[in-house]
Amino acid sequence: VVSEDNATLTRFFALHFLLPFIIGSMGLIHLLFMHQTGSSNPLGLTSNFDKIPFHPYFSIKDLMGVSITLMLFILLNLWEPRILGDPENWVPANPLVTPVHIQP
Repeated sequence: VVSEDNATLTRFFALHFLLPFIIGSMGLIHLLFMHQTGSSNPLGLTSNFDKIPFHPYFSIKDLMGVSITLMLFILLNLWEPRILGDPENWVPANPLVTPVHIQP
């Protein structure tokens, strides 16, 4: 049996804390380079005829999708809040009986 000491756990936790920031920064750098140079063109066409700007067209489209999803989630939570809940939440508590899964 291999035992992990404090130094190993500290490095593991530090890696798990820093990894999302590293991945996010790499994504932002990738978007910056893609915005500056553009993507590769496998067909070799140099026409700007079929290009549309990202903003406002795709920004509005994405904003509408997020808004509709958020509104559906809010409506679900306001009209039927119990549909996503645990049925045991509606069992009345009895302070004189200890649940089976709790052992003293």
